[in-house]
Amino acid sequence: MKDFRGKTAFVTGAASGIGFALARALGREGAQIALADIDWDAARYAVERLRGEQIKAVAIRCDVSERSAIERAALETIAAFGKVHVVCNNAGVAVGGQLGTIGERDWDWIIDVNLKGVIYGVETFYPLIRGHGEGGHFVNTASMAGVISPPGMEPYAATKFAVVAMSEGWAQQLQPEGIEVSVLCPGFVRTRIHESGRARPERYGGKGEVDAGVGGSRQDAVENVLHGLDPDIVGARVIEAMKAGEFYIFTHPSMREFVDARFHNIDAAFDAASGSAVLKSVKEWAPVRALTQAAQK
Repeated sequence: MKDFRGKTAFVTGAASGIGFALARALGREGAQIALADIDWDAARYAVERLRGEQIKAVAIRCDVSERSAIERAALETIAAFGKVHVVCNNAGVAVGGQLGTIGERDWDWIIDVNLKGVIYGVETFYPLIRGHGEGGHFVNTASMAGVISPPGMEPYAATKFAVVAMSEGWAQQLQPEGIEVSVLCPGFVRTRIHESGRARPERYGGKGEVDAGVGGSRQDAVENVLHGLDPDIVGARVIEAMKAGEFYIFTHPSMREFVDARFHNIDAAFDAASGSAVLKSVKEWAPVRALTQAAQK
């Protein structure tokens, strides 16, 4: 998508951080914004900030862990603006910790928000975008933890790897219909992700501090976030990437070495398989079809 003027964007987790930056960046490009967040007061304040910049926006209360909440938010968006063209499935939470210390409700919470929230967002808005026939774009927020897995952040990485994988498949499914998909994989950004427990619903244990340590103390994670990239730079980068038709949207080229190290290990594993005495006994391999083309986009 290259022209956002007069288009409608629905953004989750939009009251602060990357979500607000995405809403602001899209608004500055001429889009009207449905700003969705579980924190109703923060969402209304964020809308006032956007309106102060002459950006047309409405606030919508939305808990992305509930499919029915996203469906209601979609109806509110249609009622306000008529159509939706861009959907940013951005809402996310962080949980980490040593193996065996992460509770069942912690797992439920992070999977329901980070993984199912994206599923619900795509499945709800896809028929609405397809229906108006004007094309559209999904931007699903993953993370660098969606391509590498830091020790101590396995729940977070598991959900973000899944977002990358789903986005790769969806991109191929929707491309023939003129609907684009991108996956945003930022590194550390100056957000409130380390405070995600502030809006944790009672069914997942209620509000409180959660362990979001990355291979070390929670304080290490907090320091990394507090010294992270300005969210507005991420918002501008996403607009740049959408206009260029990029699928993977990276914001931290300095982290490439960690991805290269992972790919090196994968290449080494294929080399080991190629030299395997056991596998040499295979006379003929079945043909492999319909593998992902997302990496070539």
